[in-house]
Amino acid sequence: MINNHWIALGLTLVLALVWLRVNDFAAQRGWVESSLSRKIIHTGTGPIFVLCWLLFPNAPADRFIAAIVPLGITLQFFLVGVVAIKDQGAVDGMSRSGDRREILHGPLYYGIVFILLTTLFWYDSPIGITALMLLCGGDGLADIFGKRFPMRPLPWSKDKSWGGTLAMFFGGATFSIAVLAIMTAAGVLPGPISGYLLPVGVISLAGALVESLPVKDIDNITVPLIAVVLGFLLF
Repeated sequence: MINNHWIALGLTLVLALVWLRVNDFAAQRGWVESSLSRKIIHTGTGPIFVLCWLLFPNAPADRFIAAIVPLGITLQFFLVGVVAIKDQGAVDGMSRSGDRREILHGPLYYGIVFILLTTLFWYDSPIGITALMLLCGGDGLADIFGKRFPMRPLPWSKDKSWGGTLAMFFGGATFSIAVLAIMTAAGVLPGPISGYLLPVGVISLAGALVESLPVKDIDNITVPLIAVVLGFLLF
């Protein structure tokens, strides 16, 4: 914990931008496929940002100050998507086809969800943390593993597979429990961590089912939404 929330904000911003730019650079150089880079960014940004919450002193304004980071990155997404600024690295890293307009869908929704969950829940609630980890670890890994270990297509969604759905469940649950364990160890959430296992398991299963539905481009909204609704019921 750092006593000055502006220093904490600066460190959070630096870590987030380094993660984003390293992946953009790798995609632009062709070291990583754009589709894979997009999901690596998607998967890793959340845990980095959420764990940086622990840098902030426990002040009422901290959640809003921390939200400046996803707000700034989301604004960048929007400006790149509408061609107000040129950033080919961001386009290569966050779009599937190289079309900058794709950023106005999944990546933009992702940023907006981060802003809302940060300001509404912060680190003293497992609801927002679980929703974000399901979005990052679950939805991100579902796409990565679904394409590389597809297994069989789902009966109700031919474009998605059992491999992706299982990765969604286990990835979301693992990321959630890992971050919640750190938060309980830091004393910002009540323990023991065993008390979170069943709720997280149920929420992860529901998130995996929602992600498996045959709809496109709205997973970044529907997955955290079902996590929040169930979080209010189970935590």
